[in-house]
Parts: sequence; structure tokens; C-alpha cells
Amino acid sequence: MTMNHQFTSEDRKRIRNGIQQKYTKVARSPEGNFRYPTGRAGLEAQKYNHEFLRVLPEDVLSSYCGVGNPFRLGPIDEGNAVLDIGCGTGVNSIIAAMIAGPTGRVVGIDMVSEMLEKAKQNLSKTSLNNIEFHEYSAEELPFPDKSFDVVISNGVFNLIPDKLKALSEVYRVLKTNGKIMIADQILTDESPSDIKSMVDKWAG
Repeated sequence: MTMNHQFTSEDRKRIRNGIQQKYTKVARSPEGNFRYPTGRAGLEAQKYNHEFLRVLPEDVLSSYCGVGNPFRLGPIDEGNAVLDIGCGTGVNSIIAAMIAGPTGRVVGIDMVSEMLEKAKQNLSKTSLNNIEFHEYSAEELPFPDKSFDVVISNGVFNLIPDKLKALSEVYRVLKTNGKIMIADQILTDESPSDIKSMVDKWAG
């Protein structure tokens, strides 16, 4: 989807409701909701570090539903502050927290309360205490400028209506020389020529 479309408040509501309905189901189980593998099979296919797959509980791994592996795009250093946009069930946040270590911190944000609840449940099955989860929008990040060393995201920016605003917010909260590591889907066919068709497809 291109970034310059103007959506009405009703368009945004329809898009958000469609996403909410789908990802409420995904929070219970991602299996069968996507055209790509999820859970452990998805993590293995996307070449996640096997050490994380070995130490994390199987029911945490089973909730994974990302489209790619943002950790292949660059390193996270010990002590880094990491923002996970669209953290979903928290698997990437948990991995980022393991990498950043006890002197680092991770903040996961999502718009679907059921996904955040699952993320908190997953976190409770680990011994990590350097993660927090919040229900925030990527288009309005409530963080000071230059708050994070790394911003990660996995399969979320394609769902955001105002991508330009969201990316502007990312650059605002990112420290100088910080890193953005995004795995996502892109549209290879032509997008619908009118807003109504676009919203219908998006919300569906």
C-alpha cells in the first residue's frame, strides 16, 4: 500500500476493526490464520538462532506468527534499548531482551489487547524482567526523542494506515546512529485504484 492515501476516521475504524478481529483469533492460536508457517516451524524456516528455540518454552514458540526475521538485519548489543512495534505475542520482544541482557530494556507495543495479554503470559514463562508491554499506536509513540538504540518490527507496517507518520515517529524516538530492523510483506500487484476498494480489502 502506498503511503499518501488520506483515510477518513470511518475508514480507519473499519481497518482497525478488521485487524482486531483477525488478531484476536491469532492470539489464541496463529495456526491456520496465515499462508506461511507459524510457531516453531516459522521460526526455523526464517532461520532464527537455534539457541533461542532451545531455551524458550514450546508454548511460547508456538505463538509466533511473524513474516520474517528482523534479527538477521543487524546486531542488537548488550545494554541496548529496543522498541518492538507491533509486538504481537511478544516472541521477538523476548528474544530481543535476551540479547540486550539485564542492562538493556525492551518495550513492546501493539494495538490488539488480546495479543498484549498473550505477550504478558508468554513473558511470565521466562525469568526476564527487562521487558514491558503497552497498548500504543505506531503513529503516535508516547516516548521522548532519541529513546531507543534499535527499533524492530515484524509483519506490522503493512497494516498501518499512515506509514509515513509511523516512520517519522520511529526516526524521532531512535537515537542518532540507531538501527531500524523491519521484516514485512510488500504488495507486488497494483493496489486498488479507489479508497473504498482499498479499505474493503484491508479490513477483510
